[in-house]
Amino acid sequence: MSHMDILPDQLVNWGGPTLVIFIITGLAYWLVGKTFANQPNNRLYRQLAYVGLFVVAMIVLVVALPLVAETKSQLLTLFSYSLTAVIALSSTSFVSNAMAGLMLKAMGTFRTGDFIRVDGQFGRVTAKALLHTEIQSEDRDTIALPNLFVIANPVQVVDQSGTLISAELSIGFETHRRQVREHLITAAENAGLTEAFVQIMEIGDFAVRYKVTGFLKDVSKIVSKRSELKAQLLDALHRGGVEVMTPTVMNQRPLDPHRSVIPKRELSPELDNDNGKAERLMFDKAELATRIERFREQRAALITEIKTLEEEGNDSSVAETTWRRHQVVALSDLIDKFDQDDN
Repeated sequence: MSHMDILPDQLVNWGGPTLVIFIITGLAYWLVGKTFANQPNNRLYRQLAYVGLFVVAMIVLVVALPLVAETKSQLLTLFSYSLTAVIALSSTSFVSNAMAGLMLKAMGTFRTGDFIRVDGQFGRVTAKALLHTEIQSEDRDTIALPNLFVIANPVQVVDQSGTLISAELSIGFETHRRQVREHLITAAENAGLTEAFVQIMEIGDFAVRYKVTGFLKDVSKIVSKRSELKAQLLDALHRGGVEVMTPTVMNQRPLDPHRSVIPKRELSPELDNDNGKAERLMFDKAELATRIERFREQRAALITEIKTLEEEGNDSSVAETTWRRHQVVALSDLIDKFDQDDN
């Protein structure tokens, strides 16, 4: 009988340790999921831990086999070679994206709920995983961007404290620039923007190109405000008797030169106010992910407060500790439900 053969009694004796290994591995997987549930980017940590657990479980399983030491050494060597080969062959995809994911986590450039633009892809971040970054686009579609792609391209992040909203349009030379500036500033203010200013971007052959910019504090309405600013621009210019025309129309229209192309009836301004309906439809998943991350941060803060109160150990802190524990349980239920639906 070869030294690699397994005797029946050895096979029976090996069944117990194997069952123990599987049970311990299963418990470890469950414990990892619970441990990293408090982390803001729990999926990233959880995936890394799962990979590590798989490697450790395989090594322990080989060691537990009822084989001689030489055979075990050969199997471990074969496993290490296979693991090295897999890493080497997938270095351009799996490992590269995993390293890019760790780099994004270390840099902390953006977080869940931020609006970002990467190489023309614009949306709101819904998740930061080990291998990819997930965003929700303006079409409400989910876009998975490989982390290596995110690292390799400039990332534009909309600051949560506020951002600048702008719009450009061309006005003919017959309208004085100060008059145009006045209408554009009024339009920006009517759109709810502050600190508005106007720039002359280009003096063309047939028209002057202007750009109006204003500060938006509530970035959650960035899409609606961009549209509202353009609508207010049209309204302000039409009310002021200023035509927004293209050179082609100005040169070729068969109309009376004294006739202005301005809408004759202005509808109620309440029709322009959708109260953020566009963003609620576009970025519903991103908004939910943002709230869940805030719940995780609140739960972590409550756990820290509970530990502090327990260290004080006075009678007045018992009620506060109990109240905080109830909050932790409620937040944990919400987070667990989200994780189950997400997975």
